[in-house]
Amino acid sequence: MMTINGLIQIALYCAIILAITKPLGGYLAKVFSGERTFLSAILGPVERGLYRLSGVNPDEEQHWITYAFAMVAFSVAGFVVLYAIQRLQGVLPFNPQHLQNVGPDLAFNTSISFISNTNWQSYVPETTMSYLTQMMGLTMHNFVSAATGIALAVALVRGFARRSAKSVGNFWVDLVRCTLYVLLPI
Repeated sequence: MMTINGLIQIALYCAIILAITKPLGGYLAKVFSGERTFLSAILGPVERGLYRLSGVNPDEEQHWITYAFAMVAFSVAGFVVLYAIQRLQGVLPFNPQHLQNVGPDLAFNTSISFISNTNWQSYVPETTMSYLTQMMGLTMHNFVSAATGIALAVALVRGFARRSAKSVGNFWVDLVRCTLYVLLPI
């Protein structure tokens, strides 16, 4: 049986969701269409610097196949890097507990779960993963795997909205904007 406190919490949650829907949706629309937001003055130079550093042209859109290939390539590269960090953590820095390398099956399972944003963990991080593995591997994937999912959702919406267009945006731009303007501020 539901208590009064439980009903109040559910009602408050629903009211908050309804209250933020329009402003948050408008903000997300501005972010992913490249319009100026209240964070542009601070994050705009960082965003442009990342594009220059990586050689991405933010004005160049991609066909859906190119967009999907970029996403898959990014995810595969992320898997390989995270797997390598776990398998080599015994010789990498920021391991003051001198934890051993993560076993191949656990490293594989953890890498797959973090790139797919399921983050399933069958270990105790403090006794299995070094500081470097947790910071550079797992925490980074907490952001970029979520950004990848959001970028794909945005591309899907663009695809529906631009039925006859040849492009759905740029995966790299969507990934950077989602990370900088949406996930990091949260």
